[in-house]
Amino acid sequence: MIKFGTGGWRAVIGDGFTKENIQKLSKGLAMKMRDEGVEDKGIVIGYDRRFLSKEAMRWAGEVFAAEGIEAYLVNQSAPTPLIMYYVMSHEMPYGMMVTASHNPAIYNGIKVFTSGGRDADELQTQEIENYIAEAVEKDVIGMDYDKAKARGLIYEINPLNEYIDNILSSVDSQAIRSKGLRIALDPMYGVSETALKTILLTARCTVYTIHDRHDTLFGGKLPSPSATTLKSLQNYVIDHNLDLGIATDGDADRIGVIDDTGKFLHPNDILVLLYYYLVKHKGWSGAAVRNIATTHLLDKVAESFNEKCYEVPVGFKHISAKMDETNAVIGGESSGGMAVRGHIKGKDGVYAATLLVEMVAVMGKKLSEIMNDIWDEYGYYYMSEKDYRFNIEKKNWIFQKIIIDKLLPDLPLEVIKISYLDGCKIYFQNGGWIVIRFSGTEPLLRIFCEMPREEEVGLVCQIFEEFLGLS
Repeated sequence: MIKFGTGGWRAVIGDGFTKENIQKLSKGLAMKMRDEGVEDKGIVIGYDRRFLSKEAMRWAGEVFAAEGIEAYLVNQSAPTPLIMYYVMSHEMPYGMMVTASHNPAIYNGIKVFTSGGRDADELQTQEIENYIAEAVEKDVIGMDYDKAKARGLIYEINPLNEYIDNILSSVDSQAIRSKGLRIALDPMYGVSETALKTILLTARCTVYTIHDRHDTLFGGKLPSPSATTLKSLQNYVIDHNLDLGIATDGDADRIGVIDDTGKFLHPNDILVLLYYYLVKHKGWSGAAVRNIATTHLLDKVAESFNEKCYEVPVGFKHISAKMDETNAVIGGESSGGMAVRGHIKGKDGVYAATLLVEMVAVMGKKLSEIMNDIWDEYGYYYMSEKDYRFNIEKKNWIFQKIIIDKLLPDLPLEVIKISYLDGCKIYFQNGGWIVIRFSGTEPLLRIFCEMPREEEVGLVCQIFEEFLGLS
């Protein structure tokens, strides 16, 4: 079955991710477009550097062509946010991106974007799943690729320049030019290098790139920027005495950062930094939005500016929707995805990285100094993030215990609130919290915990590990 999670449909290559399923999904979406009367507006499709991504894009395009729907296929591997930007700027009803984002290399998948260039929400994905189920009962036929091109049903496009120009026009390029920053870029064998390197070079930065070759195995590591996966970038920044290091995940919608001292800055820190900069130094006003597993330091910063920070479930579609509803300045998640008002309606690691470089240039301080200033003003929080694999019996047992029966262990801290908005989140009197939830993209149980004291993080996590038989 093709089921959409928090970040689109993802499956193991050769198992669920097959030509047959890709074409069933495409047939279902084509049927939906026809019923909505938008089939004449076409669809744009992009792909990343994963195994079979380009082929999957072509297989999908062939189905849309057979349905008489013009398919605009990006002719080189591209960032996911580029596809979202194209849907928005060209007022298209739908777009598709072949990617499994930051999942392990054995996965691939498809993200679907709707009008305005936003992630398809639960209602949309449920409707697509219903159409796919209907498509299974029909013949799924694709038109020969070359024939579709000749008939004007498949177009090969390269919209990278307009995406880059849009980002450059929305930041203070002159301020960046004046600083001569030296930056290391780690695309993690993914798709950000061309776009981000072009932007930084245009702004007269000196750019050093690592891990830029095409490797569908991502160098044997998870293509997700974290303290564990960015050791090489840390060393490079230190060895070459650079101003900062920037990494993006496999499809470039998430960001990871190394500061001038070689320290990994958690995506929570980047989110706080950018919100602080946009409100205090650029004079913007408005709320912030975060998911349930993202730092509450953002709340403290918002409160200091007499603004509100809204909490939503995991899944960037929830962040985008709440940003629209509240006209928020920024929205983000602890995994490195963030969106800024006035840009696309979703996360964009390339834009976030460019804005961060602008911040360093405009404020005239080292990144480490800016971060330390914020911690001095608002305090420091310690966070732990752990993943646990399980079999289906264990998953059902944990779900029954935590979500259905709502059982909790004895805790050494005063509890002020418990939420079941997405998994189980416990809020403590000391300002800390812990979340227990199942991943929407991988077979994992995830536990996030944030506390004002490091020893409290370890203690509370250990209690839950023992309670759930995870230790």
